[in-house]
Amino acid sequence: MNSLHQTRPDIRSILFALMMAVFLSALDQTIVAVSMPAISAQFKDFDLLAWVISAYMVALTVAVPIYGKLGDLYGRRRLMLFGLGLFTLASLFCGMAQSMEQLVLARVLQGIGAGGMVSVSQAIIGDIVPPRERGRYQGYFSGMYAAASVAGPVLGGFMTEYLSWRWVFFINLPLGLVAWWVARQTLIGLPVPQRKPVIDYLGTILMIVGLTALLLGITEIGQGHSWRDQHVLTQLGVALLALVIFVIYERRAREPLLPMHLFANRSAVLCWCTIFFTSFQAISLIVLLPLRFQTVTGGGADSAALHLMPLAIGMPMGAYFGGRRTSLTGRYQPMILAGAALMPLAILGIAFTPAQSVWLTGLFMVLTGIASGLQFPTSLVGTQNSVEMKDMGVATSTTNLFRSLGGAVGVASMSALLLAMLAGSGLGGVDNGSLTAEGSSGNLLMDSLHAVSGPALALLRGQLSMTFQHLLMASAGVSLLGLAAALAMPNHLLRGREDKDR
Repeated sequence: MNSLHQTRPDIRSILFALMMAVFLSALDQTIVAVSMPAISAQFKDFDLLAWVISAYMVALTVAVPIYGKLGDLYGRRRLMLFGLGLFTLASLFCGMAQSMEQLVLARVLQGIGAGGMVSVSQAIIGDIVPPRERGRYQGYFSGMYAAASVAGPVLGGFMTEYLSWRWVFFINLPLGLVAWWVARQTLIGLPVPQRKPVIDYLGTILMIVGLTALLLGITEIGQGHSWRDQHVLTQLGVALLALVIFVIYERRAREPLLPMHLFANRSAVLCWCTIFFTSFQAISLIVLLPLRFQTVTGGGADSAALHLMPLAIGMPMGAYFGGRRTSLTGRYQPMILAGAALMPLAILGIAFTPAQSVWLTGLFMVLTGIASGLQFPTSLVGTQNSVEMKDMGVATSTTNLFRSLGGAVGVASMSALLLAMLAGSGLGGVDNGSLTAEGSSGNLLMDSLHAVSGPALALLRGQLSMTFQHLLMASAGVSLLGLAAALAMPNHLLRGREDKDR
């Protein structure tokens, strides 16, 4: 670590490149949602519309652990440049797409590139910054996620309205090229592994098949399909079979893609559980709260997007405080525990506050964002602190994998539960609805509201308010599992005290 102080002046330029990469990957999870009506109007293809967002998320999630291992084997600089380059090139393909099939395929390539940008960026921080200092830097990344969640809908709406939906993708070209050039110049000094690379080809194929089938099945359930549907059962069955074989094979592989000994590490596993449930809450709330606001208050889509701002503001606040406090005390578990304890209380506050009470709802949303921010970067720091340097990349990517899986499972399960509640309340046609992904508007639900007026509309809004209250109470109940993981987490001291004291 003696070289850390010699390279410290370069950390700012490295951090700039990494933050640009994280911002771009996060931006494309939110900016496209506003353009969906324009895209469907041009291509007149509604069957594949949901996959414009879902294809990106599935590809990103599957790519993350692969980049982590390859970064450990080949060095992170070339993986970062590859990810940025592929993402930028795929953005060009997205903007030039002439059919929905071409657009979905380009989004898959874009997601593969983004997986490297997310995973490798955080692993690089693990390479150049001691654990005692990492919370502060990982907090900056959480700020980029929060900024993207606000900027995405605003930029997407503006460009779709005044330019074209294609500019939602074309804007990545100058930003991606700048990020690629800066990364090329600043990441030269990163360590390069000296061991001979051994690629786990069979393990890679099994993981791709298993995770892809799992995420496709989860996404289908979130889009309103029953888990008992034949094609959903087939996808989940393939996922289970492939992942079981993957685990058995990885225990014997010479250079495993995902070393199974990491799952014997109690601290790492509990950090992954914590980040899974934190992402479960954060991403599902990003989907559900705008829908609640629109249906209960009658607000428009633009107001619903702005309704998310308190949540986005709270995340970097929690990440900054948690990171600074972790650096000062050298312990990450207290910050994770504080966030995990605050999360169910804040969600219950939202549940029992009328959607019309904008300021009070906003306060509880800020607290929810703070709870998420306290847990995201500190869970990653805790994971990196608990593993050896040779496993830094794969441990970081596994953290991001659990984060992505938590978001996917959260959106799918909460959307499916909402559809079931709405169908049970007698709102016609909703059981085949489409609460598909981040930014989804739930068209059939909005159509049902537009079809009534007067006292009937007021009664319907009251029913919806109670439905969302029960849904948020269920969400708060799920967050208690994250609290249980935080309570069971060892209160270890972060490495790097000697660097801190110098």
